[in-house]
Amino acid sequence: MIFKNICNMSERRILDFFENVGIFISKGKISNILIKDHQQLFHQEKIAIVEAGMETTIYQAIDDTKARVNGQNHHTHILGNPYYTAFFTMPQKNRLTVLKVLNNEKELMYCLNQHAFTVLKQLTLSKKYFKKLKKLESEKIFTKQEFENLILQKLPFLNQERVKSKIFDAAAIAAYHKGADRLVVQALLCDDAPQFKLICEEMALCWVHDGRHYKKLSPVFKYNASKVTKFLEKYWKYYHKLLDYKSTPSVETAKTLSDEFDQLFSTVTEYNELDDRIAKTKMKKEQLLLVLKYPEIPLHNNDMELGARVCARKRDVSLHTMTKQGTKANDTLLTIVETCKKLKINPFQYLLDRITGTYNLPPLSQIIKQKHAETCYA
Repeated sequence: MIFKNICNMSERRILDFFENVGIFISKGKISNILIKDHQQLFHQEKIAIVEAGMETTIYQAIDDTKARVNGQNHHTHILGNPYYTAFFTMPQKNRLTVLKVLNNEKELMYCLNQHAFTVLKQLTLSKKYFKKLKKLESEKIFTKQEFENLILQKLPFLNQERVKSKIFDAAAIAAYHKGADRLVVQALLCDDAPQFKLICEEMALCWVHDGRHYKKLSPVFKYNASKVTKFLEKYWKYYHKLLDYKSTPSVETAKTLSDEFDQLFSTVTEYNELDDRIAKTKMKKEQLLLVLKYPEIPLHNNDMELGARVCARKRDVSLHTMTKQGTKANDTLLTIVETCKKLKINPFQYLLDRITGTYNLPPLSQIIKQKHAETCYA
């Protein structure tokens, strides 16, 4: 388990190591050790890590990367904050998947209340379906099967997958916001991908992601290239002002920075592609400047991108997992190892403590709460 999850060795290389030192063990036994032995303990630990971590900050950061399961395309979703990093590999990366990640893989519920219809308007559901659904408005919570039966009964001729997707997305988002003994994330730090929108009350965008769009510009003329360079200098100068604000926030400084944002991103350079990019950034003002309201929110999502790189290195070595059970084990152990690193705990010692059953080290969820408490009282 140490070789696989800390040293990032493939099962084939682990078998080679044992054979070369004179230890005879079958491939099946290695697989069982990695996938089955102690896994229930570790799965429970992962659930507790995510629950504890989500309680520590008003925001959660999220990103995703490609994954392969038995030769099929999947997506690994990385969720976290300064206290933990958790991994969830799933077949899709739509809104329902993101909601399932934020629900810590608990079953999604559905509700057609007023909030659901507000979301449906934002998703531009056609008036024909909107009016029919409006008759079903209530605060009742449905399971997936119950909601599917309701839609099938009330909209028997609905066979457009895009329309169904909008209805299920809105109902799941509405149920999520009702809480119902589950922690609701207030703000989501992410990139501008559509699956992250409308889920949380507030959304913070990554400045580094936005800045990359400017680097993708490829001006032919040196004159236009110089305009991009000069604007990026101003862009990152403003970014560093936001970093300074995080250290010493104040209402007056927030107002000044908001005004400076409007001024900077109203710049007209006469290089059309650059002007279009500047205008697009200006349209994201509320999301890019959420830090003025919540200074604890990072300006970038590099933390989750580092988690995605961990997945990529795993993929380089092992290519893909073969079974659902193996995928879950991989996500769980990645979560434990990467969370140990964030908490300054030796992952080797932690896994050894759990495997041997000595339990000298407290659960990671408990350590997360302690670290958070120390930070709050510091």
